[in-house]
Amino acid sequence: MSFDLGVWQSDVALTDEEAAEIYVKLCKSELVLPGESKSIEAFYNELTARWIEIDNVPEDKVDDVDYCPWSCALDRSGMHVIMPCVWSMADQVFEFVGALALKHGLLMFDPQNSKVYLPPNLKPKRSWFRFW
Repeated sequence: MSFDLGVWQSDVALTDEEAAEIYVKLCKSELVLPGESKSIEAFYNELTARWIEIDNVPEDKVDDVDYCPWSCALDRSGMHVIMPCVWSMADQVFEFVGALALKHGLLMFDPQNSKVYLPPNLKPKRSWFRFW
């Protein structure tokens, strides 16, 4: 079992339910987000500068989760990255990925809690009637 996170480029705010549906479809390869995002590319480059892809781990570092917390290969396209990590690194990965997604204006989805985290540019606007 792993702790998973998904990050992708979105032009609209999504609810937890909408993000969960997209996440599941991405995991099952039932959805391809079209295009290439410079933000996703920059996110991925910074992510893998911090933690190397599992397929590139040297033999002497195979069991070093601080070096590589991934439980299997990252799933990536030009518009998304799905990251499965070992449970012992869940807190560290969550904090780092969350900060990195925010930095690059990307949406992050936590499937363990069915929770979407939106960057400020996608925050839903509050309506005056929600206060009454």
